[in-house]
Amino acid sequence: MAAVPEPPAEGRLVGREAELAVLAGAVEALEHGRGSLVDICGEPGAGKTALARALLALAEQRRIPVIRAHAVRGNTTPWQLLSDAWAARQGAGAEARPFDAVCDRPAAWMAGHVVVLDDLHHCDPASAALLAQLVRSAAPRPFLLALVHRPRQTTRELRGALEDGARAGHVKRIEPGPLVPDAVATLVADQRAAAGPGQCTQAELRLLAERLCATAGGNPLYVRLLAAADWRPEHGIAGPGADSAGLLREAKPLVAELDALSTRASLTASAAAVAGGAFRPEDVARLCGLDMDRALDALAELEQADLVRAGDGKGSLVFRHPVVGHVAYELAGVSFRLRAHRRALELLAGGGRVRERARHAERLLGTDAALATRTLAQAAIEITPQEPAAATRWLRLALEASPNGEGDLTDRTELELAYCRALIASGRLDESRTRAHELLGRRPTALAHRQSLRAHALCAEAERRLGRYAEATAIVGAGLALLPRPLPVPLPPDAAELIIEYGLVHVLRSEHEQARDLLAEVVQTPDTADDMNTADRTVLRVLSALCATHAGDLQEAAAEVDHCARLVDALPDPLVGRTPETLALLGSAELYLERFADAARHMHRGLTAHERGPQRPIQLHRLLGLAMAEQWTGRLDASRQHASTAETLARSLGVRPAVTLAQAIRATALVWSQGRASVHEAVALVEEATSAAAPGTSWWAASATGLLAQAQLLAGDAAGCRRTLLDTIGAHRLPQVRPFSRPLLHALLVTATLDSGDREEAHRLLEIAEAESERLGLAVQEAYVRRARAQLHLAENEHDLAAKLFELAAETFRSASMPVEYAWTLAAGARAFHEDQGPDTAVRHLDTADFVARTHAARLVRERVARLRAALSADSRTAPPLALLSDREREIAGLVAAGLRSREIAEQLFLSTRTVETHISRAYRKLGVSSRVALSEVLRRGR
Repeated sequence: MAAVPEPPAEGRLVGREAELAVLAGAVEALEHGRGSLVDICGEPGAGKTALARALLALAEQRRIPVIRAHAVRGNTTPWQLLSDAWAARQGAGAEARPFDAVCDRPAAWMAGHVVVLDDLHHCDPASAALLAQLVRSAAPRPFLLALVHRPRQTTRELRGALEDGARAGHVKRIEPGPLVPDAVATLVADQRAAAGPGQCTQAELRLLAERLCATAGGNPLYVRLLAAADWRPEHGIAGPGADSAGLLREAKPLVAELDALSTRASLTASAAAVAGGAFRPEDVARLCGLDMDRALDALAELEQADLVRAGDGKGSLVFRHPVVGHVAYELAGVSFRLRAHRRALELLAGGGRVRERARHAERLLGTDAALATRTLAQAAIEITPQEPAAATRWLRLALEASPNGEGDLTDRTELELAYCRALIASGRLDESRTRAHELLGRRPTALAHRQSLRAHALCAEAERRLGRYAEATAIVGAGLALLPRPLPVPLPPDAAELIIEYGLVHVLRSEHEQARDLLAEVVQTPDTADDMNTADRTVLRVLSALCATHAGDLQEAAAEVDHCARLVDALPDPLVGRTPETLALLGSAELYLERFADAARHMHRGLTAHERGPQRPIQLHRLLGLAMAEQWTGRLDASRQHASTAETLARSLGVRPAVTLAQAIRATALVWSQGRASVHEAVALVEEATSAAAPGTSWWAASATGLLAQAQLLAGDAAGCRRTLLDTIGAHRLPQVRPFSRPLLHALLVTATLDSGDREEAHRLLEIAEAESERLGLAVQEAYVRRARAQLHLAENEHDLAAKLFELAAETFRSASMPVEYAWTLAAGARAFHEDQGPDTAVRHLDTADFVARTHAARLVRERVARLRAALSADSRTAPPLALLSDREREIAGLVAAGLRSREIAEQLFLSTRTVETHISRAYRKLGVSSRVALSEVLRRGR
C-alpha cells in the first residue's frame, strides 16, 4: 500500500508561531552541539506535517543535513521506517552500507542530522520498539529527532516512552491545538486569494471565520475543506457546503485514508456516511447489507484507522469529525446512496429521529418525490413548535417537489397551510400573510371546508401578529360565518383553532364583551374522546375566564381561573408553546383576581423563549403584567426593569398605549423606590405619558391613567392626580376602566379630593367606591377603599374609627403579599394610632413600616415614617395630657376621677358598660397609667 500523500506545500503556516519558536530553538541548540527529541503529536489535520516541513526548512536554511522518512500504513516489513530513513541518509552521500549493519546504532548514524519521522502511528513494530528504546535512553543526543504521529493510533510502548520523556523534560512536546478565529480568517483569505479575487468584505470574512472556526473545531484541515466546499453558516454542522467538487479537491489526504481501507470497511464507511450523525452499528449493517459480525469487523477497522470514534456512550459511533463523513458520502456511488437513503427511511418509519428522516427524504426528492414530500411534511409538522426554521425549509422543499395538478390540489393545499403555520412560527409574518391571502383568494370550491377554516385562522393570526387588528377581526369574522350554528358537538379542531384566533383578536383589542358569549358556548360543550386536543381546550377556557374577569363576574371567573391554572400547570412546555398567549392571558386574569404569586409564576414560565420574532406582541403583554405584579408584591427594581424593557418593545412595535402603560408603571416604581428625590423625574415621565396619548381610549391606556394618577398622588400632587383622572375619564365616572380596578381608582380620587380640601365631594366619591368594592368582593380593592375611608375619618378627628380601618386595610395588604402598600398604610394610620391607642402603638406600627420599607427598598415609605415619627414625638412633648384624649375619653375620665363606677358612668351617659370600659382602657394607654387612682392624679395635674 502507498503512503498517504502530504498536503500541498503552498501557503503560510498560520497560527503556529509558538510551535515554530520551539522548533527554531531546537535547531539553534543543535548548531551548538546539543541534540534533542521533539514529539509533534495531535489530531489528524491539526498541522503536524506542516510543522515537520517547517522544521526541515529551518535546518536547510542553516545548512544542517536532514533525513526524512514516512511510515506506510499497512506495511509490516520489519524496520521499514528506519530502513527508509537510513536510505535517505545514504542518498545524502554516505557510503553504501546495508541497514542491517547499523540497525542497532541509530544514534550513531543520525548524529549531526535533523531527522523527521512522519506518520509514526503507522510504524512497523520493529522500528517502534527501537525508537521507544532510543527515547528512553539517557545518553547524550548529537542529533535532533522529530517524531510526528497521532497519539490515538501510536503503539502503547512508544506513546508511553514519549509521555515519560515529556514529564522528565528531555522530550519537547509540540501539540498544535485549535486555531483561533483570526488565524482562520487569514487561512480562508489565503485560500480565496489563491483561487482568485473574491467579493467578501473584511467584516463578512471575520463573521464567516468565527462560524467556520466553531464548526471545524479550529482544525486547519477541516477549515480548508469547508472553505473549499463554499460552506456557509446556514449549512450548519450537518452540511459541508454547496461545492462538493471543491471539497474533494481539497480533501486528497483524507481521500487517501479512505482509499486505503479494505473493500468491506469502505462499504461500511459509505453506509455510515448515509446514516449520518451518531450512527448505530445495527443500522449501518442493514444499510450496507452485511451481517452484524462482518459489519462490526469493518467498523473496528474504521476505528483503528481513527476514522470513526465512540459516540454517545450508548453504542453509537460518529466520524471523528462530520467533515470526514461528508467526504465519505461524496465518495460513495450515487446508486448506493439512493438505495441506502430509502432503506434508512424504512428503518426510521413510525419512529422519532425527525431530523434524520427529513435528511434522508431530502436526498430522495429527485427520485421518489411522493415519498420524500410526505416524509418532509410529516417531519416539519412534528417539529414546527420547537424548530420552525427547519420546518419551514422542509415544507418549502416539499412544495417545490410536489405536483401542482388539479387532482393533487388537496394534498398541496395541506402543505401550503402547514407552510403558513411554520412561517408564522419562524417570524416570517409578511410571507405567511401573503400565502394565506392567496389561499383564501381561490375559488370557493378549491378549498375543503376544514381547509378554509384553517386558512382563515392562519391569515387572521398573521395579521394579528403584524398588529393589523382590524384586518384580523374582519378575516376571523368571515371564517366564523362558515361555521354552522349551533356549533357542532364535538367541536372539530379546525373550528377550535378559528375560535381561538377570534378570542385572541378581541381580547388583545380589549373587546372582551364581543368574544365572551361564543367562548362560553364552546367551553360549555361536552368533552368527548373525539373532541379538540387538550391544549386547544385549555386556551379556550383561559380566554373565556379572562373575558369573565373583565366583565366583572368574578365569582364565575375565579372558579374558571382555578380550573385553567390546573390545566396549564399539567401541560408540558411544548404543548403550552403551541399557543404562547395562554400563559400571558392566564397570568393577566390571575393578576386582576389579586393572585399575584400565581400570576408572576405563569408569566415567568417561558419568558425568554419568545423575545424575538412573531411572539413579541404577546411578550409585551407578559412583560407589562410582570412589571405590575412585581410592583404590587414589592420587587420594585424588577418592576422598573421589566417596565423599561416593555417600553422599548412597545416603541418598536408602535403600540402607543402600551408605551404609556410602561411609563406609568415605571413612574410609580420610581417614586416608591427613590422617594422625594425622584419626584421631578417621575413627574416628567407622567407628563410625557399623558401628553403623548389620550389614555382613556383603551383598556391599556385606562390602566395607565390609574397608575399615572397614583404616581402624582405619591409625589404630593393631589391636584394633578384629580386632573389626570377627571380630565381623562370625564366628570366622576370611569367608563373605560374594568370593574376589577374601579374601587382603586375611586379610592385614589377620594384621597386626592380630600387632600384638596373638599370633604363633601370626598364623601360622595367614597360611597361610589364602597358600592363598587362591595359588589366585587376583591380583598385588595376593599383594602384600598377602607384606607380611603380611614383617611376621611382621620380628617374628621374620628381617630378610633380611622385606626380600626387602617389596621384592617394594612392586614389585608400583608395577607395579599403587598408589603409596600402594607407599610404605607401603617404609616398613613400613625396619627390615628397615636390618638386612639397611644404613642407606644403608633411607634410600634411605624417601626414595622420602616423595617418592611427597608427590606423592599421603598425609600418613599421610609421618608414618610421619619416625618411622622418626628411630628408625633414633638406633639407628645408639647401637648398637655388631656389633649391626648378624645372628647368622649376626657368626659369619661373626668367621671372616673369623680369616683363613679363604670356602671354608673354608663347609666349617666346612656352607654353600655363595655363601651365605657373600652374608653377607660384607651385613656390608660394614652396617658401611660394603669389604675383609676393614677388616672385621677394625671387629670388633677393636667388641670
